Amino acid sequence: MNKRTSVVNWCLIALNIVFFLFLETVGSSEDADTMLRYGAEFTPYVIEGKEYWRLLTSMFMHFGIDHIANNMIVLFMIGDNLERALGHVKYLIFYLICGIGANIVSLFFEMLTGNYSVSAGASGAVFGVMGGLLWAVIANRGRLEELTSQRMAIFIVLSLYYGFISTGVDNAAHVGGAVIGFCLSMLIYKKKNRNNYYRPYNNDIY
Repeated sequence: MNKRTSVVNWCLIALNIVFFLFLETVGSSEDADTMLRYGAEFTPYVIEGKEYWRLLTSMFMHFGIDHIANNMIVLFMIGDNLERALGHVKYLIFYLICGIGANIVSLFFEMLTGNYSVSAGASGAVFGVMGGLLWAVIANRGRLEELTSQRMAIFIVLSLYYGFISTGVDNAAHVGGAVIGFCLSMLIYKKKNRNNYYRPYNNDIY
């Protein structure tokens, strides 16, 4: 298959990096006050202050170099696969819905527990991409390009597990993003013709 350039995925990665560099210029991406000033999500601000725009802007903000590096590496690895599967416009809409949806799940979880914290990051959307790819692979009988359903399932489980054993991680957003991505992919993904599959090895089935 002739792979199309993943323009949207590259633009999303670039936007995250530019926003990160901007935050480092005006203050520090690891400073909660700076993050809040420029759009991080904080449940009281969203609910009481009606600052709903934070559900979007926080998707493109990260706490430190490790945070953005982890998310962008994963997005670089798998985002192009889903963009080719959905198409440019659908992929952009899908990404934004998953990110905002994951933030809403996180918001309601914080309201339920009463534990509020400043949150930001693309991981909700990235987990949405993981969930969406899992369904796309399943819909194609367990293989899409170089991906298999087994590999995707293991990748998602390990990523979620890493979040649960780490501190300061918004696991509600991760789980919410993955579930939203999987369900949304079921609604909008159209199975590709088998002749268009990308096969890294001729006729090999693993």
